[in-house]
Amino acid sequence: MSDKDTTTTATANGVQRQYPFEMTDDEKYLFDLNGYLVVRGVLTPEEVEQANRAIDQHAENFVERSDGTLRNAVKGTKLYGTGPGRQDLGQVLEWGRDDSKVFQSILAHPRLVPLFHGILGKGYRMDHLPLVLAQDKGAEGFQLHGGTIDCGTGEYNPFLAYSCHHGKIQSALLGVNVMLADHNAGDGGFCIVPGSHKSNFKMPNKMMDGELYEEFIRQPVTKAGDVVFFSEGTVHGAQAWNADHQRRACLYRFSPATNVYGRSYFGHDGEGGGVGWPTKMYEGLNEAQRAVLEPPYANRLDRPNINEDGSVEITTRGERKKQHDQNVFGTKYF
Repeated sequence: MSDKDTTTTATANGVQRQYPFEMTDDEKYLFDLNGYLVVRGVLTPEEVEQANRAIDQHAENFVERSDGTLRNAVKGTKLYGTGPGRQDLGQVLEWGRDDSKVFQSILAHPRLVPLFHGILGKGYRMDHLPLVLAQDKGAEGFQLHGGTIDCGTGEYNPFLAYSCHHGKIQSALLGVNVMLADHNAGDGGFCIVPGSHKSNFKMPNKMMDGELYEEFIRQPVTKAGDVVFFSEGTVHGAQAWNADHQRRACLYRFSPATNVYGRSYFGHDGEGGGVGWPTKMYEGLNEAQRAVLEPPYANRLDRPNINEDGSVEITTRGERKKQHDQNVFGTKYF
């Protein structure tokens, strides 16, 4: 692990396990070096089975990327594959407590919270609606994309940018891929260009399509239950799927307290008067999980922060200052 051995005992989905208090020095080094990190065995085999059973229950809602405007790779390239398009399944946090429990746990899982804090800071928030990605044998992957320096345009991309200053990591947008099937060597699926989060130049076009410099494109070998953290500032994509079993992963994106890319948190028609995420998403959440669904605003403005022990505290300014804002602006917050 690292030179830091401070751990806490916490319960995740009814299983009591030991977890580190904070992101370790090893994890910081590896994430800063590569732009991604594989966290092994976050979900137990029982939790993986429970998540896949829930997906099976809702499998009729998978939507295939079947037509040309939705395909994610260029026809004729290695990433395109030989079979159908990728299948997407949303609303995993809206299926009710039994089916959504494992997916809800990722929001504030005690093994992952120290990493969220180390990469995004306290007050981190879910930014995109999560979705399950599925590929059957031959299904297309996804052209390489992203990058602090956009791999397609060569322009600086502040919405995805990665930086590290004075020992503090900062990712504007963090991808979190929860693996629900094994990804063995050569199977395909999620792939990434290690170190590209610190690149200063546009990627060669053919490399984006997997046709050039393949030796620099890595497909991490993972088991069901592993979780891959990656900066969206690291160029990534997916290879065509080569295995006989179906690829399954659930993709989340998270941001620092004050960053935002998506806009679902604004509300949905017919949902709670148009405020917040879909109403069903809040059902069965604990206090820490609900805190991750807060909209973007600074910690000092009464934002709930998750502590090392899983409890939640409100970070705030003094009451006198808040009263002053009320007197000046006619509202509690400026």
